[in-house]
Amino acid sequence: MFNGIGPLELVTIIVLAVLVFGPDKLPKVIQDVTRTIRKIREFSESAKHDIRQELGPEFKDFEFEDLNPKTYLRKQLDNEDLGLKEIRNGFDLKKEMAEVTDAVNGRDGESSAASSSSSASSSGGRIDMTKKPEAPGGDERPVFDADAT
Repeated sequence: MFNGIGPLELVTIIVLAVLVFGPDKLPKVIQDVTRTIRKIREFSESAKHDIRQELGPEFKDFEFEDLNPKTYLRKQLDNEDLGLKEIRNGFDLKKEMAEVTDAVNGRDGESSAASSSSSASSSGGRIDMTKKPEAPGGDERPVFDADAT
């Protein structure tokens, strides 16, 4: 309940409560707060029980925590019936990146596959995306047009 409250914050709350309510009324206020919290918990538990009873036996495994989207997704991703792990393992990201790089550089598939496999084997299976592609025409630069800029 007090997961985010440290000892300094707790002492500050106690000092403020004593200053606001006074030492005479503080025990009564604490009793009222605990009684209210207890009633809220009882109300929520009875509401959960009523909802489970109304849903029927086909929803006996229903947990209210499943209504949280993060919890629901985590359960569904761990579910083996969907085959998501097979789909996830079916992608070869290195091969896809090499194909995209080759397409951007304008190389054909056969020569790029050989060059990417040789470069991938020499670099430990990694593609160096920091290297600039080599221009096929050599070191020719386009003519600078000062009026165009």
